[in-house]
Amino acid sequence: MDLVNHSGVAVREVHLGEAGRADYLLYVERRLCGVIEAKPAGTPLTGVQWQTARYAQGVPAEMRLGAVMAGDRLPFLFEASGSETVFTNVFDPDPASRRMFAFPRPETLARFIRDAQANPLAPTWRGRVRSMPSLQGYDMRPASERSVVAIEASMAAGKPRSLVQMATGAGKTRMAVCECYRLLKFGGVNRVLFLVDRNNLADQTLREFRDWTTPDDGRKFTELYNVDPLTSSGSVGSSKVVISTIQRVWSVLKGQEVPEGDDPGIDDFIPDAPVEVQYNALMPPETFDFVIVDEAHRSIYGLWRGVVEYFDAHIVGLTATPM
Repeated sequence: MDLVNHSGVAVREVHLGEAGRADYLLYVERRLCGVIEAKPAGTPLTGVQWQTARYAQGVPAEMRLGAVMAGDRLPFLFEASGSETVFTNVFDPDPASRRMFAFPRPETLARFIRDAQANPLAPTWRGRVRSMPSLQGYDMRPASERSVVAIEASMAAGKPRSLVQMATGAGKTRMAVCECYRLLKFGGVNRVLFLVDRNNLADQTLREFRDWTTPDDGRKFTELYNVDPLTSSGSVGSSKVVISTIQRVWSVLKGQEVPEGDDPGIDDFIPDAPVEVQYNALMPPETFDFVIVDEAHRSIYGLWRGVVEYFDAHIVGLTATPM
């Protein structure tokens, strides 16, 4: 077992005394932090969480020395069947299992651990959104203010999606910029994906971010956080908000490079059937914590659903069309 030269290691079939034999124990940066319950392909995973929980709680005392613990158990619980992966983060305020497209990278789990150490009372964004500051001092229309409050309440309740319906011209994008600021500054969100309906709207959305003034110190959004279009390679680098069409994200996930300017072959592409998505190490599912889908009635439940659901993120749909 080489814990020195690898940031993430899964150790197979480890006996845990009375708790039984775990399929895999997970180490990140040389510290025990999780357990994986493996099942044959096609096995439903909904009824096996109790096994993972038993192993996570049943770690012997000598193995707990130096291990990462969340109360009385290991924090990262996985069930996997080869065709499905389910993850429970015990650092969340009300831990609940959720489907993942793929296992998080070791550096992602290491970041979760650092966040828990830095803020033990609210280690994850799911905990931090429960204590968001008031909207006093924000220059917002009443409808926008209600939308922000509702989105944050939905996130605090652990719901995976929100939908905002506002009339055309009512300020949906400006409201979304405000929400991005609050979540990045106060809510523990690491990075945001803003999906626009057409590539020429990306510049317009970027201007909204550049023009938005923060309510506390009067600086512009882009003075505090990097906001960028999706790069040709798909690497997000230091960007805190990434703006793209859903077609471009899909192209990047397939390993294709996308041009900076308009490309009708990409931006106007409409598939005949629901798209299939494949894992891309440059843009893993945990890349974004918060995904905004403009004109959501065209993509969030339709042919592009697989792209939106690839990410382990809270999804907010914006629309002026009743759904």
